[in-house]
Amino acid sequence: MDVHTLLDTLHLAEKLKDTMRHCYTSKGRRESVAEHSWRVVLMAYFLKDEFPEVDINKVMLMCAIHDLGEIFTGDIPTFKKTKEDEEKEEQLLNDWVASLPSPYCEELKELYKEMDERKTTEAKLYKAIDSLEAIIQHNESDISTWEPHEYDLNLTYAFDRVTFSPYMQELRKAIYEETEQKIKDEQK
Repeated sequence: MDVHTLLDTLHLAEKLKDTMRHCYTSKGRRESVAEHSWRVVLMAYFLKDEFPEVDINKVMLMCAIHDLGEIFTGDIPTFKKTKEDEEKEEQLLNDWVASLPSPYCEELKELYKEMDERKTTEAKLYKAIDSLEAIIQHNESDISTWEPHEYDLNLTYAFDRVTFSPYMQELRKAIYEETEQKIKDEQK
């Protein structure tokens, strides 16, 4: 990639630092998409010993790129995102990926396809990590930032995304227990 194309790509990606998510940090400010993506990558790294058969570098790359479409659309929380929102984000992302030089264009197209299909363990792991990180972040935020429906959402979300792995099921259960405790503490 020539230096000007690299700089243009990095300048575009920088927008995720200012694209705010629905979640709040433990100190009470809105979390950026870039911060979420960073911790998703970090989670993947720390799971490498639990998944020795998995190409963890591929999982980490999936985690790093998974929200690049939000450069164009902003972050729309899962519980508000419509099919039309998903299609718009996908189209804008695909247009941008198609504009990249080889081999990046082809590599990213294949990676996004794999992520979307979620047939490989790598893709399943990335999606589970992405979902679990959001719940962990909610548990770390002040409960006053939660919307009423998020009490149930934090207790029910992503169980379907961890069924491929006993370890990920155990992690989801531990996160569930943290959520239960957080709700109990708030009710005192």
